[in-house]
Amino acid sequence: MVDTVLAAQQALAGERRGLRALLPFLGPAFIAAVAYVDPGNFATNMASGAQFGYALGWVVLTANLFAMLIQTLSAKLGIATGQSLPEVCRARLPRRFVVALWLQAEAVAMATDLAEFTGAALGLHLLFGLSMGVSALLAGVATFAVLAMEVHGFRRLEAVITGLVGVVVLAFGVELLASKPPPGAVAAGALEPHLPGGAALLAVSIVGATVMPHVIYLHSSLTSSRVVGTGAGERRRIFRFEIVDVLAAMGVAGLINLAMLATAAAVFNGRGLASAGGDLGVVFAGLNSYVGSHAGTVFGVALLVSGIASSCVGTMSGQIVMAGFLNRRVPVFLRRFITMVPALVLIAVGFSATRALVLSQVFLSFGIPFALIPLVVFTSNKSLMGALVNRRLTVVLAVAITAVIVALNEIGRAS
Repeated sequence: MVDTVLAAQQALAGERRGLRALLPFLGPAFIAAVAYVDPGNFATNMASGAQFGYALGWVVLTANLFAMLIQTLSAKLGIATGQSLPEVCRARLPRRFVVALWLQAEAVAMATDLAEFTGAALGLHLLFGLSMGVSALLAGVATFAVLAMEVHGFRRLEAVITGLVGVVVLAFGVELLASKPPPGAVAAGALEPHLPGGAALLAVSIVGATVMPHVIYLHSSLTSSRVVGTGAGERRRIFRFEIVDVLAAMGVAGLINLAMLATAAAVFNGRGLASAGGDLGVVFAGLNSYVGSHAGTVFGVALLVSGIASSCVGTMSGQIVMAGFLNRRVPVFLRRFITMVPALVLIAVGFSATRALVLSQVFLSFGIPFALIPLVVFTSNKSLMGALVNRRLTVVLAVAITAVIVALNEIGRAS
């Protein structure tokens, strides 16, 4: 940690150039990006690709562009104020409103954990044929083990989580090469906006799975104390480095999501198996049957790794939410246990894991405005942000994104 701080100080002083200057600032956005490739994304992207082919690629791309701006604002708030978004809310908003924000944030955290923990358990079930109950318990043990890495320093935990993301990247690179989707069709789906009939709920799910409210809170915390600028000039330089961090991390996450959708479209929609993506167990079997080369196994490994990594990030976000809004803390392992309970109950009663994943993402999309609106308001406040206050164009884009997300929520309710 000391070496990282020293390296950052050298970079700010101009003693490091190029990649060597950037390296000390990389990390926060990659932690946040874990939430953008969680099991909820697997469910929504596979269902979208199987049912509608490449048509919703533009939703994935648009949601990822939204995420880039949103996470940039979150990082900027932490750099400018030295506080997380929940802490700023507690300091500047009425107590009752803060408590209401905390309650909805905790509900969102449980919905998040439902997707992530269920996904990890499903990955174990598919790979090893274990019962979902046993798989859930093992997934819990795995997340406890990863979170325990923080005992050796946050940078160690950060490195482990980033490594798990690398496994997901590699897995879907293999899937994409094996399934061979037509590049032209992928590009058309990503660049030609069109919403097929019956696709509204999945479109909302994609947004909910991509723009994640809990990492809006987390990212501001990660940048608030990682490297502290001593003046406006240093804070501007830190922010420029963090922009690169966000673009790189969110760019990787966006490519993974498009790869998921394209794989499902090529393998299932191309064979007329529109309903196959609605069940990740069917996806697993179908990839092995139609693509071969253990494609289903690779998918299962990616699902398991994604679930473990994103579940850890969700637990970290929950800690930030409670500490920021209420100035209260609970032991991280206790929070990990409590947020596991809803997923364990659903698994015990036999509720469809894939259905739980999709519905959790719809619920998450409803929580986005409660994180996004305060973020836009605070980052547009000159007295709070100083030199890093939002420019007019940024405000316009952020308000437009918020309006689009709220509109999508209404479409989802109508569906």
